[in-house]
Amino acid sequence: MNPRAGHRMSGGHHERIYRVVRAIPEGRVATYGQVAAIAGRCTPRMVGYAMASVPPGTNVPWHRVINSRGEISLRGDDLEKQMALLKMEGVRFDTGGRVDLREFGWAGPGIPSGPADAGGSD
Repeated sequence: MNPRAGHRMSGGHHERIYRVVRAIPEGRVATYGQVAAIAGRCTPRMVGYAMASVPPGTNVPWHRVINSRGEISLRGDDLEKQMALLKMEGVRFDTGGRVDLREFGWAGPGIPSGPADAGGSD
């Protein structure tokens, strides 16, 4: 399906990346670079390879990882699938197909991520 899926990385890199991605809450997104920085010892491209290699039926929410412009990097049916999954979680896209990272971006592990996580207080 995806030509990047065959790219080889150590299982340790993948699992470290998958742990970070599993921490992204529903209705939030993170960028490839952000996941790489949190996971450590990898690059945004390696995160992309890991997302392309997520085994079917796992609990890795690959669809919550997008690019730094707030766009989905996939094309065609894969783009539509990722967008639909994010919309089902309440993530909104502008007319250009971008997500407002200030509104829907995940701040990182243990850090509130904006209005939806504020608990109603100012």
